[in-house]
Amino acid sequence: MKDSISIALSKGRIFEETAHLLARAGLRPLEDPEASRKLVIATNRSDVRLIIVRASDTPTYVQHGAADLGIAGHDVLHEHGGAGLYQPLDLGIATCRMIVAVRNGFDYEDAVRRGARLRVATKYVRTAREHFAQKGVHVDLIRLYGSMELAPITGLADAIVDLVSSGSTLKANDLVAVEDIMPVSARLIVNQAALKTRRASLQPMIDAFARAAGGGQ
Repeated sequence: MKDSISIALSKGRIFEETAHLLARAGLRPLEDPEASRKLVIATNRSDVRLIIVRASDTPTYVQHGAADLGIAGHDVLHEHGGAGLYQPLDLGIATCRMIVAVRNGFDYEDAVRRGARLRVATKYVRTAREHFAQKGVHVDLIRLYGSMELAPITGLADAIVDLVSSGSTLKANDLVAVEDIMPVSARLIVNQAALKTRRASLQPMIDAFARAAGGGQ
């Protein structure tokens, strides 16, 4: 359908916390994305479909026009760089913090003060590089994709850059947060070219999300 709208979403926390926003915006998936093996999910609106993607891929699908809109965390968007994306709304969901954490007992402030070269494990390489460059701290970045807390425990890294919500996982692994890098929440993103050429169909959807989120930013 020429004027159909595709919305890119990821499973897990983003979808769970987006579900009530979709409902408020008048959208209901015809299948549960968490249970279905389908990657394209129809909705109660014949002109709107959901595309289920990996969280880190959401900005890419929207940037290149494979999806018109998407919902992605600020952490993912910062890593992506935001090219080709309009970010009209902070939806205020999936909130957490991007932090630097170290082993309990590791004197991070002293290491920074002495100009020590730190080994930092993270999947947020761009964010970490920018953060430490602004501080004038020399780091060797080690890209990991999971179990980040294991890196300081095993001696792979001195510190990690990761997301934290309650902090219970850090505490359970005897790690402590030593710096906040940025707050993180989910944003509505829109393909810039699509918005220019199809504003009449996309703007009402953006407005519906804004109302659902209580006005956005």
